[in-house]
Amino acid sequence: MRSLASSSSFKLCCSSSSLLIRHLSRSPPSHSGSSAPSHSGRRAPAGPPIAIAAGDHPQSPFDPQAVLETISCYANDWSRAIEFFRWVEDRGFRHNVETYNRVIDVLGKFFEFDLAWEIVCKMRSDPAAFPGHSTFRVLFKRYAAAHLVQEAVAAFDRAAEFGLRDQICFHHLVDALCEYRHVIDVEDLFLKKKDPPFPLDSKVYNMVLRGWYKMGWWKKCREFWDEMDQKGIRKDLHSYSIYMDILCKSGKPWRAVKLYKEMKRKGSPSTLYREMLEVGCRPNIVTHNIIIKLLCQSGRIREAFSFLHRMRKLGFEPNVISYHCFFQCMSRPREILELFDRMLGSGCRPAMDTYVMLMRKFGRWGFLRPVFVKGMVELARKYDQEMLDKGLSAKPRKEFGPRFGGEEAEDHPLGGAAAL
Repeated sequence: MRSLASSSSFKLCCSSSSLLIRHLSRSPPSHSGSSAPSHSGRRAPAGPPIAIAAGDHPQSPFDPQAVLETISCYANDWSRAIEFFRWVEDRGFRHNVETYNRVIDVLGKFFEFDLAWEIVCKMRSDPAAFPGHSTFRVLFKRYAAAHLVQEAVAAFDRAAEFGLRDQICFHHLVDALCEYRHVIDVEDLFLKKKDPPFPLDSKVYNMVLRGWYKMGWWKKCREFWDEMDQKGIRKDLHSYSIYMDILCKSGKPWRAVKLYKEMKRKGSPSTLYREMLEVGCRPNIVTHNIIIKLLCQSGRIREAFSFLHRMRKLGFEPNVISYHCFFQCMSRPREILELFDRMLGSGCRPAMDTYVMLMRKFGRWGFLRPVFVKGMVELARKYDQEMLDKGLSAKPRKEFGPRFGGEEAEDHPLGGAAAL
């Protein structure tokens, strides 16, 4: 299975590399043709004048994933990205939503929003790649990253032209603005208005609370938390999780413990989980991990294990974060080792954080287990294989330092890395 995955990644790497070589080896593009105006006053370079007869490309010779990876290689050069985008299109490739979104993301990164909107309008004429919520999410994030709040709101209003101005799109807008710390604007535009575009539910308030958390305004976080109670906003498990992080980050972990006890009085995580199912809210792997973490922190390990089994029944395989919740709270070495073996047996690969966490824990107890060393060797072999697949040499390079008396630094007693 590992060799098959390595082979597929190697093929994809070769495919995207060959696309780059074919594109970069062309003659420089002609700039005499028409080009689209941009938001920053620059003009996008016109594509090369290639004449292709109808029927020359009945089927695209390019792999969509390779095209997507190649556009990502031009993430720091918007003119090359749009040039390549048009180049593969002239050769019969039909772009999908992912490749459209990726080039829009690159254009937005360099404030080429006029050209990005041309791409969005072009998607409207392609039934196979009609713009969706993911497209407008990309636009919202790029506008928010550029601190163009009014333009982001205008893009949300313009989503009505595509039949996408709904509550999902509204949530994407609020999330993007809060992600890039425009929380004050969100409050002025939506929360303080009597008639917001859509109902302000718990999800919106959680996004705003997380926005204040990202800004580090702890006093405002507390005020907003109390405001949620005053307005009758129902706090869910995600709300408590965010606010407990806020209390810990602001240096008041004892208040986080007090809040957890309050949440426990109002309803245990299991109760909240059942309420989610009753109202038709399908929990995902993040929900399960939060519940497992809360149960482990309260010492209810058996109940946490039952949630681990419930995840599998619902089709969610536990990830490395799920097991980290147990490792952080378990205190018996044998139980930790058994769970570690179970994690490896289930196909869940440990991360470097896993080894650091476990080796610190076992180091405090005065012993380590060879399985950790073995696991780290396997991890090293995996990275070595990835380097070989990408055409990189895994051999250490010879290090040169200053010369001492005509000799290489590595021949000196203090040479090599020590001399540096």
